Amino acid sequence: MFEAFWRAFASLWHPRVLVWTLLPLLVMGLAVAVAAWLGWEAAIDGVRAGLERFDLTNAALQWLDSVGANNLRAMLAPIIVVALAVPVVVVGTLLLVGWLMTPVVVQVVARRRFAALERAHGARWWQGFGWSLACGVGALLALVASLPLWLIPPLALVLPPLVWGWLACRVYAFDVLADHASAEERRHLMYVHRWPLLAMGVVSGALGMLPALLWGVGPAALVFAPFLLIGSVWLYALVFAFSALWFAHYALARLAALRTRSPGTLVDAPVPGGGLPDGSPAAGLPAAPAPARPPEADLTDTERAP
Repeated sequence: MFEAFWRAFASLWHPRVLVWTLLPLLVMGLAVAVAAWLGWEAAIDGVRAGLERFDLTNAALQWLDSVGANNLRAMLAPIIVVALAVPVVVVGTLLLVGWLMTPVVVQVVARRRFAALERAHGARWWQGFGWSLACGVGALLALVASLPLWLIPPLALVLPPLVWGWLACRVYAFDVLADHASAEERRHLMYVHRWPLLAMGVVSGALGMLPALLWGVGPAALVFAPFLLIGSVWLYALVFAFSALWFAHYALARLAALRTRSPGTLVDAPVPGGGLPDGSPAAGLPAAPAPARPPEADLTDTERAP
């Protein structure tokens, strides 16, 4: 896993990879620009009206006015809009990198390290698209469900990287193995190496928090929020391109090792306990040794007689 990390960092500066990071920027940046042009002011006005509609938040806003914190009251609605928009931008950029960049990333890694690795074409493009879309929806639902917990300061720094890490693990592990591994090999590797893959995803999710530092420039960040969102898209694309490279180096190396150990056809992924539901040994794992035959079993009836 650590070897794949530094290999991914070296591969990130490949000219082809850097050029392809501009594609998610163009797609998501255009989407952010159109959304900001059409609905930025309307979204702020809607959030402000919603805050004033509830007695509790309205009382809090009036208290801010009474203590002279009018500027904070004016900034509250834009802060909420940005807080709601950033997770959508992050998830969208991650999925775009998975759909648009991961095939290119896998080609770069395969040509330089695994040129002899045979392609089994275990998943079609629509399967990868459906898998990524389902995982993306699940991640957004998890983020929305965890929003009340973000009010607790430590959890606001922990929960988003965990959700993004889970999403990165599920999406990139599937995408980097879709072309080279068979369906059985992919299921086997994603099960056997689930904890290293999840750890890589969580680290990737933590790295995905770095572009959020752009919002630490002060109140001016809210004034230029649409432009900062577009700028942060490229940083997110760069981080997730590194994540895709990391998963590609790790997963393709594990696939090559699996085929070296077990060149035959694989069966379904193992169940907890090391075996398969039918009791047979897990794919890629050695079978249990047969019980030893007692010496008497090889003797004739005459030799067994006293």
